[in-house]
Amino acid sequence: MPTIEYFYSAHSAFAYLGSSLLARIADATGADIIHKPMDLRVALTGSGESGFAGRTQKHMKYYFKREIDRWAEYRNAPVLGYRPTHHDNSNDMCNGMLLAGLQQGLDIGNLAHALLEGHWRYDANLDDRDTLVGLANGVGVDPEPLLAAALSDEVQTIYKANTQEAIDRSVFGSPTYFVDGDMFYGQDHLEMIERALKQPFKGDWPI
Repeated sequence: MPTIEYFYSAHSAFAYLGSSLLARIADATGADIIHKPMDLRVALTGSGESGFAGRTQKHMKYYFKREIDRWAEYRNAPVLGYRPTHHDNSNDMCNGMLLAGLQQGLDIGNLAHALLEGHWRYDANLDDRDTLVGLANGVGVDPEPLLAAALSDEVQTIYKANTQEAIDRSVFGSPTYFVDGDMFYGQDHLEMIERALKQPFKGDWPI
């Protein structure tokens, strides 16, 4: 079975914008999505990228406003129109919740999409337990076992390992996908991922 390794954070705008299409591509090609929730802020620093605070206002307005608005329209993925109120809060619990779901044998695709959409469409606070309960219930997932394990040492160790793996594999943003070892950064490459699942591109990664 072909696989798509999917590195992302539950608060990522561009992961949200590509989430529905990623699921459709996986269904159409029979690919298995291997979810790798990571600490995006640590991954950015570890890969040598400047954190969001170090970027210019012009960059932020283009990349995190105009680009998001255009892709939201193109992908039919509605967004708030502004940076979510709680965007700078910790993501340990929400990403840990996804990892706990994986540990407990769940298909977390719908839950991951619900968290992403909740944050960028409905201004959900992903660091608030009650909010996460509501988002999980909305897609038919029992939140209690996941939240009970989300911040456990076991789950947070996996979270740190995913983040370190992302750094080691030159991941410098969310979402980043791998198809048979070939890296594709950004949801704007999803059409290329669909092609790669059917016919790999020439050349190797890393170069």
